[in-house]
Amino acid sequence: MENEPDHENVEQSFCAKTTDEELNKSFNLEASLSKFSYIDLDKELEFKNDLIDDKEFDIPQVDTPPTLESILNETDDEDESFVLEDPTLLNIDTIDSHSYDTSSVASSDSGDRTNLKRKKKLPDSFSLHGSVMRHSLLKGISAQIVSAADKVNAGLPTAIAVSSLIAVGTSHGLALIFGKDQNQALRLCLGSTSVGGQYGAISALSINNDCSRLLCGFAKGQITMWDLASGKLLRSITDAHPPGTAILHIKFTDDPTLAICNDSGGSVFELTFKRVMGVRTCESRCLFSGSKGEVCCIEPLHSKPELKDHPITQFSLLAMASLTKILVIGLKPSLKVWMTFPYGRMDPSSVPLLAWHFVAVHNYVNPMLAFCRGDVVHFLLVKRDESGAIHVTKQKHLHLYYDLINFTWINSRTIVLLDSVEKLHVIDRQTQEELETVEISEVQLVYNSSHFKSLATGGNVSQALALVGEKACYQSISSYGGQIFYLGTKSVYVMMLRSWRERVDHLLKQDCLTEALALAWSFHEGKAKAVVGLSGDATKRKAIVADRMVEILFHYADRALKKCPDQGKIQVMEQHFQDMVPVIVDYCLLLQRKDLLFSQVYDKLSENSVAKGVFLECLEPYILSDKLVGITPQVMKDLLVHFQDKKLMENVEALIVHMDITSLDIQQMVLMCWENRLYDAMIYVYNRGMNEFISPMEKLFRVIAPPLNAGKTLTDEQVVMGNKLLVYISCCLAGRAYPLGDIPEDLVPLVKNQVFEFLIRLHSTEASSEEEIYPYVRTLLHFDTREFLNVLALTFEDFKNDKQAVEYQQRIVDILLKVMVENSDFTPSQVGCLFTFLARQLAKPDNTLFVNRTLFDQVLEFLCSPDDDSRHSERQQVLLELLQAGGIVQFEESRLIRMAEKAEFYQICEFMYEREHQYDKIIDCYLRDPLREEEVFNYIHNILSIPGHSAEEKQSVWQKAMDHIEELVSLKPCKAAELVATHFSEQIETVIKKLQNQVLLFKFLRSLLDPREGVHVNQELLQVSPCITEQYIELLCQFSPNQVIETLQVLECYRLDETIQISQKYQLHEVTAYLLEKKGDIHGAFLIMLKRLQSKLQEIIHQDENAKDVPSLKDVEETMVETIALCQRNSHNLNQQQREALWFPLLEAMMAPQKLSSSAAPHLHSEALKSLTMQVLNSMAAFIALPSILQRILQDPVYGKGKLGEIQGLILGMLDTFNYEQTLLETTTSLLNQDLHWSLCNLRASVTRGLNPKQDYCSICLQQYKRRQEMADEIIVFSCGHLYHSFCLQNKECTVEIEGQTRWTCYKCSSSNKVGKLSENSSEIKKGRITPSQVKMSPSCHPSKGDPTVKKAISEPVLDPQQIQAFDQLCHLYRGSSRLALLTELSQNRSGESCRPFGGSQSGPAFNSIFQKENFQLQLIPPPVTED
Repeated sequence: MENEPDHENVEQSFCAKTTDEELNKSFNLEASLSKFSYIDLDKELEFKNDLIDDKEFDIPQVDTPPTLESILNETDDEDESFVLEDPTLLNIDTIDSHSYDTSSVASSDSGDRTNLKRKKKLPDSFSLHGSVMRHSLLKGISAQIVSAADKVNAGLPTAIAVSSLIAVGTSHGLALIFGKDQNQALRLCLGSTSVGGQYGAISALSINNDCSRLLCGFAKGQITMWDLASGKLLRSITDAHPPGTAILHIKFTDDPTLAICNDSGGSVFELTFKRVMGVRTCESRCLFSGSKGEVCCIEPLHSKPELKDHPITQFSLLAMASLTKILVIGLKPSLKVWMTFPYGRMDPSSVPLLAWHFVAVHNYVNPMLAFCRGDVVHFLLVKRDESGAIHVTKQKHLHLYYDLINFTWINSRTIVLLDSVEKLHVIDRQTQEELETVEISEVQLVYNSSHFKSLATGGNVSQALALVGEKACYQSISSYGGQIFYLGTKSVYVMMLRSWRERVDHLLKQDCLTEALALAWSFHEGKAKAVVGLSGDATKRKAIVADRMVEILFHYADRALKKCPDQGKIQVMEQHFQDMVPVIVDYCLLLQRKDLLFSQVYDKLSENSVAKGVFLECLEPYILSDKLVGITPQVMKDLLVHFQDKKLMENVEALIVHMDITSLDIQQMVLMCWENRLYDAMIYVYNRGMNEFISPMEKLFRVIAPPLNAGKTLTDEQVVMGNKLLVYISCCLAGRAYPLGDIPEDLVPLVKNQVFEFLIRLHSTEASSEEEIYPYVRTLLHFDTREFLNVLALTFEDFKNDKQAVEYQQRIVDILLKVMVENSDFTPSQVGCLFTFLARQLAKPDNTLFVNRTLFDQVLEFLCSPDDDSRHSERQQVLLELLQAGGIVQFEESRLIRMAEKAEFYQICEFMYEREHQYDKIIDCYLRDPLREEEVFNYIHNILSIPGHSAEEKQSVWQKAMDHIEELVSLKPCKAAELVATHFSEQIETVIKKLQNQVLLFKFLRSLLDPREGVHVNQELLQVSPCITEQYIELLCQFSPNQVIETLQVLECYRLDETIQISQKYQLHEVTAYLLEKKGDIHGAFLIMLKRLQSKLQEIIHQDENAKDVPSLKDVEETMVETIALCQRNSHNLNQQQREALWFPLLEAMMAPQKLSSSAAPHLHSEALKSLTMQVLNSMAAFIALPSILQRILQDPVYGKGKLGEIQGLILGMLDTFNYEQTLLETTTSLLNQDLHWSLCNLRASVTRGLNPKQDYCSICLQQYKRRQEMADEIIVFSCGHLYHSFCLQNKECTVEIEGQTRWTCYKCSSSNKVGKLSENSSEIKKGRITPSQVKMSPSCHPSKGDPTVKKAISEPVLDPQQIQAFDQLCHLYRGSSRLALLTELSQNRSGESCRPFGGSQSGPAFNSIFQKENFQLQLIPPPVTED
């Protein structure tokens, strides 16, 4: 949209004058005004393809348009008004067609009623577009209107119409006709105040196309026609419409004998003027009756003479706006309605607006109707097809943030809107960009409210029309030829678009130079909006604008210098010029006027040194991006000096390599670059300035060669120089310029030859006698061997196989060998790099080089020399690179392997064995190489698992691995175990036999069998025999007895009896007890634990009284806790007798030491033992009844004879625990019972609640539910309120079979949700959309005579499917065990228990108790409150 051509250009070329005094001269151009609106259409067609809005879409054609009668007879407040077939295409969110014609809407003041719906305001566009509109007061006309009111009692102005003349109607019935010439003289005064007294004020005016006739409508309903040439009254019409209504609009059509009028009753009439036998008559026909909806705005389509042959003109289209819709009708050839369009929701006080204009869309000129009521403007494109039918296409509509009271086209691209607070908005239609806003409250606009209220005839209008009339100003605004006239109470104003030059000058007057330049550039690029005064083709228009921009730039430069602050800090001056100078530079370069920039502009700015510096700095980004070439030598010199003075040498270098420096002093440039270490720039100056490529190399060599030859370390500066030298040589040999671009093609061969000749020189210029031969090659090899050889390799790639190239290659290879092989200064790595380079060159298929093979043997000897251990890994890596680069063909393989083994180059050996597929020998290489020994596992795994290796190779690798299994296990037991388990799980026993070392065997088995070791072994696939697991357990008992129980818990494959024997052999009593418990011998396990506990208690009792052996007491406590845990784990599965056999011996064992100690001399640990005994009592109280415990204690001969005081504390503690647990149990049971009772009550209430249907008819057949008396039919009611006959539902397939039950689904609710497949119903039921509990089977009515038979409900007390589902949902409300299950469990626990023998199964129901589950939780929350 931005590349819009300036095709409105000449529409208002008369606006080019810049002063308001010259305004009147523009009226003399009115002969050309009528053309302007259409010239822009022709221009627009040339560019229209770029401007088509993607969002435009067509409204489908109506097959059978309604007749006018059907429109007139429909009521505006019916449910649905007539709209086009697919109203969704119109983007109307809500179509509210209820009429405001008869609604009782209170009248309000004429203030803005839309403050509450203001949207975000658009940004101010002055800085972007400048002042687009010029508004001026027509002083002559304004003065005469005031004068007429005073002198002839003409009254206040009420209406205006403009053509070649300007007509103003007054409140006393006069029509004042003014000329549009310079004088604005009063031509005619039509009518008289006496007639005005009879007819009332003039309420509407209209001038015909040729400006020969004037129609006046009056407030009391009369219409008069005047001859504008003679001033004669031609017709006085009093019976054209119902009496007692004011004329709101009177409009001529293109046919001078046809006019349309609209009265305050909302009716529209067609007036046909005839002259029969010299008698002038007028026939009236009603087009729209106000009784069916009031029309308050009409707009016939006017076409200028240039478009009189347009196919649409034959229809004589008329747009009408009522309070609820707009209509477009054709008056010819016969009356026909072409379109209706409802407004949708809007403010009842907003004014309906209509405006036609011809626009170009899709390369055709067609009329476009803009209509609006409120804050959205719709655009409808009207076009005629080949068949003669009219099509309406909806264009992109315009959303505003204000309510409109007037809409005017100023040309086909620009519209002017007036909002309800009298502010003008100029908008570009296609981009919808607001170009300017103008406040026009000074006009004191005339409103037509009194005519809409029909005050002159008694105010007999509807309140809705009167409300619209509050802001109606239809007759106060008239547009003609691109000018808009506004009628005020004492004045007339005219608005027009400024010419492009005037808009730029307007900004200049306000000192907005930057904005003026930006606006002018938008004219230059064709991106400006509402352009006037630019004609001709694009090149001509650009030239005109460019000339104006140059003038502005000179003015801008002068202003920058004048406005510069004379005093103050230098930073202030710099900031001033940094704000202004870049603008000049930018626009000069945009206009491609470098001549201007480097001559006049530069000369001007050079007067100020600060401005000059800023100017030069502005050029830098353009030079670096290569957008600025061809700088004059003077500017170039000044630029470099400026950056030098500011010590910005990096910038100087960057600039030099982007400039053409041939016109500067080359020697001075080279000197400056060398002194400031600008090596890139120096090379560039030599290359570009003198076509000299060797001199910069010599200069750089002179710096880096001496320290390298002396064996010194280079400084950072010298390293940078060396790197630049390498890159420079590489560029020269590749034909590229340094640092940017390419060498001219004709110079490329010459430069390559020069560089090669330079590199292979025997001696340098000015060489001393001590200099070694080939100094340049030697220096580069010393500096960076690898990179220099890479440069040569790249060069060899580019060489063509001509004779000279082959000679050069051989020559340089011979020199490299001579320099490096005959010299001991180079490291093994450097020598290796050379031979790797040679091997790569020799391995090429088109190789022409020759190298003596004995040299490769010498290199091999040098790299593998066993007497030198230094740089071992470096030597090995170099030799490996050499072999991989193709050097293997230069060696005898057996000798190479021998030397590699001797030098311990295991990677070399691996490389050679790999070539010969001797994979088993590679395992030895890995195991011998301390750096890579752990990689042997991955290597073996890859050989055995990756396809491509033969079975023999795999077998040899495995055999080698088996031979070294002890080494592998000692290296990493877990990796070794993973390898065995993955590839040879069936040979585990063989591996175990090979592992003689018991420690290694233990590590291997632990990695293999213990899943906690992190070894990725699939235990299911690994079929390990129990004897191997038992062998591991025995080793575990030897080496790590503390971990035996933990390990047994995770191991699976072992035999209990054999394992028990192993644990007894090593006297691991805890292990034996664990295994016996696992076997099911609870009593045996308990006896072992009890024996351990008793022995430890004995130790405590008999120890020395003075010894405070705290660890021993802690040991007793740990053993006791383990024993208690054993009893607790198993008591659930034992009967009372078996439980007592466990717990009572434990209690006696703990109480025995206390019996021995007398009360007079208590034992050292007696208090601690008492607390431990209390712990035992608390634990056993959960399994043994309290009476039994007390009875057992009292039966003891010691306590039975009066020592009860010692156990008093124990007994009281037991009783407290009992009371607490009993209270807790009772409270919990009570809460669960209440909760269950509440849930069941609510369930019962919801299942038995009645349903209330919304209607008494079936929602499918729409008949009463007592439809057919003769047929037995069920009535089905859903909880959503819909009611159906079962027969109708069956026909619609609204049944679903779920678990053998037939469920009904609501047809209306499900059809709106589902996409059509009943197969989705099962998922829908889970989501709750089709809940069977929504369905009720109810009889058609109470059973009586003649009623359909009622389906009898089964009276058995069972839940139906709906109730079952509701109950299931209730149960799932709480994630956890159901209340019934909890209560059942509690009642079972409180009842007596049956006896079971020792060693019983652990899978009984008690074992699966709810309370024993890990995730058991009591959710004792209060029930939710439900609505009744």
